[in-house]
Amino acid sequence: MPTHGSLTKAGKVRGQTPKIQGKPRLSPIARMRNKDNFVKRFEKKRLPGQKKPERRGGRR
Repeated sequence: MPTHGSLTKAGKVRGQTPKIQGKPRLSPIARMRNKDNFVKRFEKKRLPGQKKPERRGGRR
C-alpha cells in the first residue's frame, strides 16, 4: 500500500521550529482554588451567581 510521503521526512517542520519558553502561570494553583471554593460554598454557605443576599434592593 503506498504512503503519502516518506517516513524519513516525518516531523521535519516541528523539528525546525524554534523552542519558545512557556509563559508563567497567572491563575492560582488548582488545589488552592478548590480549597477556596470549598470554604465559600460549604463553610460560608454562599449561593452561586452574582446575586448576593447583601446586595438586595438594587438602584433607586
